[in-house]
Amino acid sequence: MINKIELKILKIGHFCLVFGLFFAVFTSARAQNTDTKKPNVIYLNVDDLGYGDTGVYGATKVTTPNIDKLASQSMRFTDAHTVSAVCTPSRYAFVTGEYPVRANNLSSAIFDRDSLLMDEDTFTVADVFKEQGYATGIVGKWHLGFGTKRPVDWNAELKPGPLELGFDSYFGVPVLNSHPPFVYVKDHHVVGLEKDDPFVWGEDAHTRPYPEKWNRGNQKIGGADKAHELYVDNMVGTTLKDSAVAFIKKHKSTPFFLYFATTNIHHPFTPAKRFLGESEAGRYGDSIEELDWIVGEITKTLEEQGIADNTILILTSDNGGMLNRGGQDAYKMEHHMNGDLFGFKFDAWEGGHRIPFMVRWPGKVKPGSVSDRLISSNVDMLATFAALFDRKLKKGEGVDSYNVLPIFLGETDKEIRPEMLIAPNDLTNIGLRQDQWMYISAQGGGGFNAKMRGLHDFGGAAATVFTGEKNSDIEGGKIKADAPPAQLYNVGDDPTEKVNVYNEHPEIVKEMKNRIEEIRKADHTRPDY
Repeated sequence: MINKIELKILKIGHFCLVFGLFFAVFTSARAQNTDTKKPNVIYLNVDDLGYGDTGVYGATKVTTPNIDKLASQSMRFTDAHTVSAVCTPSRYAFVTGEYPVRANNLSSAIFDRDSLLMDEDTFTVADVFKEQGYATGIVGKWHLGFGTKRPVDWNAELKPGPLELGFDSYFGVPVLNSHPPFVYVKDHHVVGLEKDDPFVWGEDAHTRPYPEKWNRGNQKIGGADKAHELYVDNMVGTTLKDSAVAFIKKHKSTPFFLYFATTNIHHPFTPAKRFLGESEAGRYGDSIEELDWIVGEITKTLEEQGIADNTILILTSDNGGMLNRGGQDAYKMEHHMNGDLFGFKFDAWEGGHRIPFMVRWPGKVKPGSVSDRLISSNVDMLATFAALFDRKLKKGEGVDSYNVLPIFLGETDKEIRPEMLIAPNDLTNIGLRQDQWMYISAQGGGGFNAKMRGLHDFGGAAATVFTGEKNSDIEGGKIKADAPPAQLYNVGDDPTEKVNVYNEHPEIVKEMKNRIEEIRKADHTRPDY
């Protein structure tokens, strides 16, 4: 017989055994969660940062110690491209994982009258993270429209917008820092807007005028003086940085995804006063140096919050550097924003879309490594981020996005992406990259073509007289009369696109021309459904 004392001892022993097993399972699970903790992700998308705009990519007239340090801790890419040489479609590609030419042949920027470019039920890069329980936010330039009606009613709720596409929060510049309205938007509302002080189409806005700052034509909008007063041009970079830092601090204890879209280094080049004169490339270069400070503040915040080692940080650009007035001044000072690449923002030529790209993930991505694999800096991110969670994309989701995570992790040295469709501003000149070949479907770059230096839209063949760039189709700032009707370059051997070999490879030209039409007509191109 078991007496009461022995029974009590047995019960206590049973309890201890059960508790011990529970504690072991709990601590094991806790350790497992620690080992497999979901990484934070920051996608830092710089506006108009060219291939040659930072020290690590060859710049000598600007100083970028923070970006260069980040590159030393990252895998840096030399053959990364946006799928559009223009800001709006480039951002559309990032958010949707889809070529922008599928969206009503989207190839140009939109402005203050334009409504949201995608449906609310579109699967987005933010949705990838929302499914995993992440906090999701966007800080900075949106530039994809608001609402469903045109023109946008800036006095009403700006809905649908980022919050209807998977983001929990939004603070930033609604269009861009060179075009109206010159205000901030938080979530669904213009910051500082009051009912007795509404926006009025066609009126002047009470903001400081700068060269390359636009408030004219059918984009002209004024009123809302109190909201406009909160937007100080030379404090925009700092304000957006502060918002990004606040987001990081707020969500440091839970997984987060931050899409940080800076207005640097887009014109009208209005860095904080302390950065003026710091570079040797005018206001253009000073804006780069402010950007470098912003990057340094982000990396410092991650370190101070103790989350740097569990954060994937990507720095890239929406398109190549631009030869606007500020760009022309910088170029004259021997700062070549796209390095030795031919062409500029808006062009199908390499300078329009080959951009900086670096990814840091401590313990996962080899620091100081360099990859020459072909990737897209924007359209490939949706599939790549989904792969972090083994999330298979369904039909209709991220249809042009390829998972390049194996390249980041050093698991393959082979090409993953077989081709890339690249759209300039003018789709007559749409491009296709396959292996070492770059095909452009017409003469010229398909970008800006103003012939006189000093004009905002100076570019194309005429600009080569000023820049000194060489191309076999161009002489004296004009396309030669006997130039081929389209272009083919071997960018493996000739990355600066000096020699058009269209006439030497008619079979390749035919195949690539036909392939462009196939891609544009197809429901999807990624072969893994």
